Amino acid sequence: MKKIDDDLPSWPLTIPPEKVCFFIMKARQFDGKDAWSNEGSSSNPSDDAMIDVLEDGADDPVQEEIRSAIWALSIDEQIDLVTLVWLGRGDGTALDWQEVRDTATEAHNGRTADYLIGTPLLGDYLEEALSMFGQSCQALESSHL
Repeated sequence: MKKIDDDLPSWPLTIPPEKVCFFIMKARQFDGKDAWSNEGSSSNPSDDAMIDVLEDGADDPVQEEIRSAIWALSIDEQIDLVTLVWLGRGDGTALDWQEVRDTATEAHNGRTADYLIGTPLLGDYLEEALSMFGQSCQALESSHL
């Protein structure tokens, strides 16, 4: 990958930018949902005007897709994803990559999916971190519209 600045690393991650973009798109789908409010929902979507599809429930298919995709990642890719979130929320810059990644490695446990799904602004943080490395999801997003 190209460098955006001679001082910045190119792409030191084990997770490819395309996978990060997938998580950004899915996180935005999930973030766009509202809290569950229709406890007495009918089982027929036409009866409830398809409102339930916009609500966040325990069995939300987008959440399950994100969770499954995180579980499918290698440990190194999971650590990279957490590191990107931390960089994107302001815990460092691309120059601090290795230090922040070392901290994420020490903190890694079997709850990465829960942690990331529970992170508000997950997509924004990942997008901000990608930009630190001169990467963008723009081409990938436009091909999925």
